[in-house]
This record gives sequence, structure tokens and C-alpha cells, in this order.
Amino acid sequence: MKHLKQENYQISDWSGGKTIQIAIAPEGALYADRDFLWRLSSATVDLDESDFTALPDYMRWIAPIRGDMRLVHNAGAAVELMPYQPHRFDGADDTHSWGRCTDFNLMLRKGACDGEIGSVCVKAQEEKLLPPHAGAETVIVYCTEGTVSVEANGECVTLQEKEAALLEREEICTLTLKSAGGGSAMWAQTWND
Repeated sequence: MKHLKQENYQISDWSGGKTIQIAIAPEGALYADRDFLWRLSSATVDLDESDFTALPDYMRWIAPIRGDMRLVHNAGAAVELMPYQPHRFDGADDTHSWGRCTDFNLMLRKGACDGEIGSVCVKAQEEKLLPPHAGAETVIVYCTEGTVSVEANGECVTLQEKEAALLEREEICTLTLKSAGGGSAMWAQTWND
């Protein structure tokens, strides 16, 4: 199990804030080249309104971590997202957003891989299980508040805010999430399409 800390992340500016790249596959791929299999990130949105970068080769998942977000795809009906509420959409969509927030993003190359995101809140001294998706290639847990301990295959990693635990292929099993004082996390899973 890899313990990812802030010094492991790539941080970049975008027109509306900053993006922390938590993980990308294959390792060493560059977001700018648009040839990655999947990418997991967290971004700040510091503008009241912004337009998403078009990514026609990718499906996307997004969820606000802090703050609310309203999205409109292709001038259609508005989608209102509350904190920790995941939403899937096509990266080719013309997407406009409203609301200042911090979000959690998973991008998946169409026809090559698929995946999903979700959230978990762990109360003090509570234990929760996170089973993997059938055929999961990667599972990542990203701590968003407090602390969250991740146990898998006899290993335990305690995550502070903005730290992540990453498991790949043969390491993947049902994860046990605990917290001494309470915490919240987002998780992402990817698998081959």
C-alpha cells in the first residue's frame, strides 16, 4: 500500500484556481499530453463561474469536498451538487460551473478503463468496510477531513488531511477504514474496460 503525501503530488494552476494531481496512470504520464489512462485530482475553484476544459477522450467523475457546485452540460438542465455528492459526465460536454469550492475529480479514458468515486465518513472509534469493485485495478482513499486509517493485507496507514493510500492489482482487497477521532474521505476505483 502506497502512502501518498502532499510532497508526492504535482500542483498546477488552472484559470480558476489550483489543481493537486493525486495520482495518474501510467505513472509518469503528463496531463498536458492527454495520453493518460486515468487521473485523480483535487482542485480549488476560486471563481464564481468557470468553464471546464474539454476532454473529449475521457469520462469524468466530480464531487465537491467543500462548498457547493452547480453544473450545466451542453446548455441543459442544471445539476446541483452538495459536498461529497458524486456526478459522472462526458468530458466532451460543454460544461459551465458556478460556485467556489474544492472538488475531487476522476478522469477515465473512454474505451480503455472505467471507474467510480464515492465518499465515506468514519466516526470516532467506528469501523467501515470498503469492498473493491470486481476486477478493480486501482483503489485510492483520499482523506478530506480529520484522520482516517486504512487497513489492507495486514498493513495500516493513517492518513492526515490531503494524504492518500493507493493499492494496485494483486494488493486489492476489502479495505477497513477506522478513525480515532473521526474523519472523512473520498475514494476512487478504476478497472479495465
